[in-house]
Amino acid sequence: MTRPSYVVGIDLGTSNTVVAYASLTEDLEHTPDFHILEIPQMAGLGVVEKSTILPSFLYLPEQREAEQMKLPWGTANPVVGLYARDRGAEVPGRQIASSKSWLCTDLVDRGGGVLPWDSQDIESERRLSPVVASSMILHHVKDAWNYHFRSQGENFLLENQEIFLTVPASFDAVARDLTVRAAQEAGLLKLVLLEEPQAAFYAWIAKRRNAWRDHVKAGDTVLVCDVGGGTSDFSLIRVKDADGRLELERIAVGNHLLVGGDNMDLTLAYHVAAGLAAKNKALDAWQMRGLIQRSRQVKESLLKDPGKESLSVTIAGRGSGLIAGTIKSEVRYDEVEKLIMTGFFPECDRDARPVQPSGSGLSEFGLGYEADPAITRHLAAFLAETGEEPTAVLFNGGVMKPSLLRERLCRIVASWQNGKEVRELENEAGDLAVAMGAAYYGWARKGRGIRIRSGLSRTYYIGVAAAMPAVPGIPMPKKALCIAPFGMEEGSEVSIREKIYMLNVGVPVSFELLASTSRREDTPGEVVEDWQGALVPVARIETRLDGGDEKRIPVTLAVRVTEVGTLEFFCVSEKDGRSWDLAFQIREGFS
Repeated sequence: MTRPSYVVGIDLGTSNTVVAYASLTEDLEHTPDFHILEIPQMAGLGVVEKSTILPSFLYLPEQREAEQMKLPWGTANPVVGLYARDRGAEVPGRQIASSKSWLCTDLVDRGGGVLPWDSQDIESERRLSPVVASSMILHHVKDAWNYHFRSQGENFLLENQEIFLTVPASFDAVARDLTVRAAQEAGLLKLVLLEEPQAAFYAWIAKRRNAWRDHVKAGDTVLVCDVGGGTSDFSLIRVKDADGRLELERIAVGNHLLVGGDNMDLTLAYHVAAGLAAKNKALDAWQMRGLIQRSRQVKESLLKDPGKESLSVTIAGRGSGLIAGTIKSEVRYDEVEKLIMTGFFPECDRDARPVQPSGSGLSEFGLGYEADPAITRHLAAFLAETGEEPTAVLFNGGVMKPSLLRERLCRIVASWQNGKEVRELENEAGDLAVAMGAAYYGWARKGRGIRIRSGLSRTYYIGVAAAMPAVPGIPMPKKALCIAPFGMEEGSEVSIREKIYMLNVGVPVSFELLASTSRREDTPGEVVEDWQGALVPVARIETRLDGGDEKRIPVTLAVRVTEVGTLEFFCVSEKDGRSWDLAFQIREGFS
């Protein structure tokens, strides 16, 4: 059996993927040095470049393009990375973006070929599932790693290392299971999942080594605010005193919010397009896609350096004259600041809540983007639900790089707490933080570093039909039975033996899995009578269980959280101990 040479942290981000690693052969008494893998990727037709960041985009090339997609280890089809992002902006029908977000969308068959979504350019047999698309990104990472260490031998292959793969804290049990499946399809069988906000906090610890204790104290509550290109994620970490030692515990997790930098790029692009339209310069769909890409660059540049005051935007024309056909516009710093501040970080009271969608009774089917882009209102709702007042905040994600946005959000949160200061914990690692933190976590699991107590980010329930006489026209009411509590840790198991339930076998049956981020005090075996609105459906497990000649079998229930971080659910016969594993035999989609 091969012995791992490295701990590897993989940040499989919505917008970008990063890989960090540290040696396991060095002295484990001291925090190791963390390295970032430079990943070869297509940057143009026949052009390969290395970068520490791999954009999480796929592009399905036409035959003539595919012939020029040659990476050091073979042909790239589909293409992953820079070319997939940039070329896909010009030919969106061939681009797959946000495959990670599709993993937590239960309205589609996440194991079926649905991507590129709503594309007319790709034949059905070439479409990929969200699982396969995510797997392709990880496969590219594996190929890049193995090429980099190609002369080192079998012990250095990525599949033989200790891998820690990050997921949003808000990912439910199904999305986590599908992420593991994607990694396994890429040949990465030995891995552990880690929540991204925790990974960012671990990176902050790693940068300070043992001195991190000088920056926080017992009683502190740290808000990790992660706003990336496609999503926003909130978590709370409590600092506790344990017999004179500081301990860390993740105490709350927010919902999965599809709002981030991409929304800001679109906002700026539409603002520029509206200004051009007022001058009778209308843009077509092709030009708008180019404008969105340029808007991202302008936004990042101006917010990073307000001294520039303005930047020009040049949009390629559609006429025959290369120069005469171009369209130019100027974007001022104060325009960008106003659009982002008022639209995404507006001043609001602590009792503000996200605006609910209204208007059209129909909308296009796709990802569940937030109707309200105001991140401050989403944050107010999260803190109100938890009842916590953070004393410090750690920012992560590309959106939060400008100090102007970080200072504004700290000031707003302080205003919700009667002016009580909210200090910022500096994140020096930037885009690399999550991958670095995941690698640090892998090292800490060797018993040498601090670990955050966490476990399940939700409380889970199973629907149980009530035992009562049937009433014509009235569906049998269902109760929600708590099967796994908030914070249940990896590798642990709980049995619910206080009550016996009847399992129907030999016929098609379904089990409804429910979850809550707010009911953190419910314990296994506790029954919630009226759960409508309080719990969120996660998945419907549909199956036909074999029970031999029996039709109904008395059972108790058991749940296990795997070392990987996924959930397994069992029914155990009271008669003979037979066990039925109901873990995610899920029929996904509409039916």
